[in-house]
This record gives sequence, structure tokens and C-alpha cells, in this order.
Amino acid sequence: MKKLGFIGGGNMAEALAHGLIQHKVFKPGEIIVSDVAPERRRKLARALKIATTADNAEVVREAGAVLLAVKPQTIDAVMAELAAELARASGKAAGSGKLFISIAAGVTIARLTRGLGKRARVIRVMPNAPAMVGHGMAAMVRARGASAADEAFAMQIFRAVGDAVALKDEKLLDVVTALSGSGPAYVYLFAKAMADAAVSEGLPRELAIRMALKTIRGAEHLMRESRREVADLIAAVASPGGTTEAALRRFAEHGFSDIVAAALHAASDRSRELGRGIN
Repeated sequence: MKKLGFIGGGNMAEALAHGLIQHKVFKPGEIIVSDVAPERRRKLARALKIATTADNAEVVREAGAVLLAVKPQTIDAVMAELAAELARASGKAAGSGKLFISIAAGVTIARLTRGLGKRARVIRVMPNAPAMVGHGMAAMVRARGASAADEAFAMQIFRAVGDAVALKDEKLLDVVTALSGSGPAYVYLFAKAMADAAVSEGLPRELAIRMALKTIRGAEHLMRESRREVADLIAAVASPGGTTEAALRRFAEHGFSDIVAAALHAASDRSRELGRGIN
């Protein structure tokens, strides 16, 4: 039996499988992935030397634990298929004896349990795109039926592609989704805006993007490693009457912090809508 199966073979599934193999958490022969697209199956099989299939039910039969990596808009149909297979295979309540780890944004533990059966061991995880380059951030919550060992197993998976934390309150996953799940897009937008402004001032685009990215990376390292408060770090750059102070004043005039807060609230609200099945 495979140790881990993936339902859905998209970018996140590929990143996770690659990280697990690279860090020798699992061998290629211990992973199986299903996907509807033949080209994805061929790519995964060729690149990672893992088993692939078009049959979701085969993953459930073959794997001891199943990671659901499908879109929230399709997860109900997928769960119905999996629950039917589990019921046929075991003759017991759907989901009995199987660990399911879901990365479907906004889909609640209650919804997962309804779809897979009350005996399913469920862990809900919110990862993010930097997992694809080994710098992901994931947060997870386990359902009552899942054990501490199940949580440790899930932690091992997501720490193979970055960092992971366990939370007790599932409601916090909506703001996690807004912060770290959607957050990379905010950083990309900010980097592009800085580069675009520099280009308008005459800097070549390639150099502008390079400098914007290096600035963000350097600031991140300094903020993470320094023991100083964020306000002190800002003050250290913003000399009175200087260029940084002029820029920060414009940010404040245009409500930069309010815009960021409104964006995070919008993403949190959308996560809650997805959890209620609102497409």
C-alpha cells in the first residue's frame, strides 16, 4: 500500500510530492496521484517517478492517507465519489480508517466530514504558493476524529516544503487564508508596482524588478532576524526630512494600511463564503 495519495495533481500536489521525495520523507514508490488531465499525469510520472491514475477510487484503495488537492468548487462531487468507494470497500461507514488531508480553500471540517463520513479522520490545511520553491507556510486544524499522530504526519508533509503550524480554532483558517494563502499575490503586486514606478522614472525594467525583489528579500531577512520592533525598523530607514519619509507620508495620505486591511478582510470573507459552498 502507498503511504500517501493525492486527489488532484496540480502545482501544489506536485510541489508537495517533490519536496517529500527530495527530503526522503517518502520514496517515489510510496506516492500515487490521480488527475483528470493526461498531460499532468504524464508529467508527474516522468518527473517524479510516481504512480499516476485517472481513477480517484484507485487512490483511495491504494493509499493509507489521502490528500485532497482539488478546487473547492469541485470537492463535493469528488468526496461523494470517494465516500462511495470507501463504503463499497469496507462495508462500513464511509471514511472509516482513512486519513484525509484537505487543502481546498475555505472548505470546513464539518463539510469535509459530511462528505467523507463521520468516521473519516480529517485534517484541514491552508498552504501557500511558495511551497513550490520550498518556502511555503501552512496552517492546519485537525478534526476531533484525527489523532495527534495524524497531525504529526500532516506536519511532516508540509514541513518538507517550508514551515507549518497547528491551530486549535478552525475559524482562524479564514484569516490564515487571507494572510499567507493569498498573501504572495499581494507581495507580487507590491513588487510590480514599485518596479513599474521605477521604470516610469527611467530605470530599465529588468533592473527595476531585480532591485525590487532584492529589496523585499533583504527587508524580510532583517525584519525576521532583528529583535527590534517594526516601528523602530521603519524609523531607522526614514530619516527626518528624507526620501523615505516623503514616500511614507504619501502612503499614509492614500490610506495604505486601510487598503491592506480591507483587502485581507475581503479575502477572509471570501474564504468563509467558500466554506458555505457559495461559488
